[in-house]
Amino acid sequence: MLLFAAGLATAEELRGTVINVADGDTVTVLDSAHVRHKVRLSGIDAPEKHQAFGTRSRQHLTALAQGKDVIVIWNKHDRYGRIIGKVLIAKCANNACPGTLDAGLAQLHTGLAWHYKQYQREQEAGERTSYAAAELAARIKLAGLWQDASPVPPWDYRRRARDLKISATGSRAALLEQPALFQVAPAFMRQRIAQLRPV
Repeated sequence: MLLFAAGLATAEELRGTVINVADGDTVTVLDSAHVRHKVRLSGIDAPEKHQAFGTRSRQHLTALAQGKDVIVIWNKHDRYGRIIGKVLIAKCANNACPGTLDAGLAQLHTGLAWHYKQYQREQEAGERTSYAAAELAARIKLAGLWQDASPVPPWDYRRRARDLKISATGSRAALLEQPALFQVAPAFMRQRIAQLRPV
């Protein structure tokens, strides 16, 4: 518990306005000094742009956050230099009223993100519980991506895309020897690979 308390003491706060929504779990925040900060919402993983529900996830986060004042509670950067943090959206302009909306939790409630369990130990116990409960409730209601018979988690989608890219950089013969990999590839990648196949 001491380690957890120490982690909270090192948390930082970023205040600003959301000026861009890249996808269902990444926003750009402009602070009062006009510095742009790319922020990856902690605790969730949203579908990728070319993945089923990727566009809907981005649209939902855009509707929630674009142009809104936010507070980002964070304590680390990812390997791409993005801030990893909890994004709290002000319910009123200029934070004039009490209360905020947790953007990550809202994405989970609508079934437009997964609770990113690989990193759940980085969340407070109460937050971890509420995120897991929100995902479970969305699954039960068949909300958003849970309408699919077998939704593919974004981390699996990215791994498959990497595997396919590695295969595609090899010879055509090597690619054609992996029909199972080709079948699970995203549609846009299958089209690109089909262009490489001999006629």
